[in-house]
Amino acid sequence: MAKNVFGEDLITCSEAPLTGYYRNGCCETGPEDLGTHTVCAVMTEEFLLFSRSRGNDLITPRPEWAFPGLNPGDRWCLCASRWIEAYQAGVAPFIILEATHEKTLEWIPLGELVKFAWRAEEKSDSAT
Repeated sequence: MAKNVFGEDLITCSEAPLTGYYRNGCCETGPEDLGTHTVCAVMTEEFLLFSRSRGNDLITPRPEWAFPGLNPGDRWCLCASRWIEAYQAGVAPFIILEATHEKTLEWIPLGELVKFAWRAEEKSDSAT
């Protein structure tokens, strides 16, 4: 079984929308995953607009690829390099650490990932 950044079993990132390089809901990776889609991120409007401005439109549905388009609050397996790019631009989304593959640690130190750990109370705080 794949491991997360804590060395524990990797949990599912999202089944609705169905994410992951292998479209199995998990941020698993392998040699054919050249983008290293290992970061389970919670989408924000700022990140989605940033990604689209960089040529990766995650907002627009693409039925021919069974891609529904993403909305703020959706979870999605991001490329580690895209998350770093967003971090450097000040728009990095929160991360579900338990669903983020350990290979991410080859790109991003655990200490930085922890700073962006998503917590359920943050979502409810922002709703008030």
